[in-house]
Amino acid sequence: MSFYVYLSGEIHTNWRQQIIEGARAHDLDVVFTGPVTDHDASDAAGDCLGAESNPFWRDHKSAKVNAIRTRTLIEQADLVVIRFGDKYKQWNAAFDAGYCAALGKPYITLHSEELVHPLKEVDAAAMAWATKPEQVVEILRYVLQP
Repeated sequence: MSFYVYLSGEIHTNWRQQIIEGARAHDLDVVFTGPVTDHDASDAAGDCLGAESNPFWRDHKSAKVNAIRTRTLIEQADLVVIRFGDKYKQWNAAFDAGYCAALGKPYITLHSEELVHPLKEVDAAAMAWATKPEQVVEILRYVLQP
């Protein structure tokens, strides 16, 4: 039986690939899912519904279309990993953490020590806080051991 892990958050580094490769290296039966990580494609997700002259409405429609994917995959996941990067504020990641908490869905936060204070409520509801993708892989190894 496969274990489903949704990888949420920061899209500017290769943390997702590090976790995926680590899980493969340990032959873990994990199916990874996540949001659309192409920033331009994500911003344009609602464009099929018609052009908007006001950027707010373009973002609003695209956020709703993106939410179809995000909510569905989070609900199907056994575990969610939420990465907060240092360079950008990932408000969507904080929303995903809140959604997980509301659903009672276990999640792991992945971020540097510098973000401990601003993320204290997010971390308080998490099952674990990791600072490196390798730590997430080790948690997966432990959880999936026979």
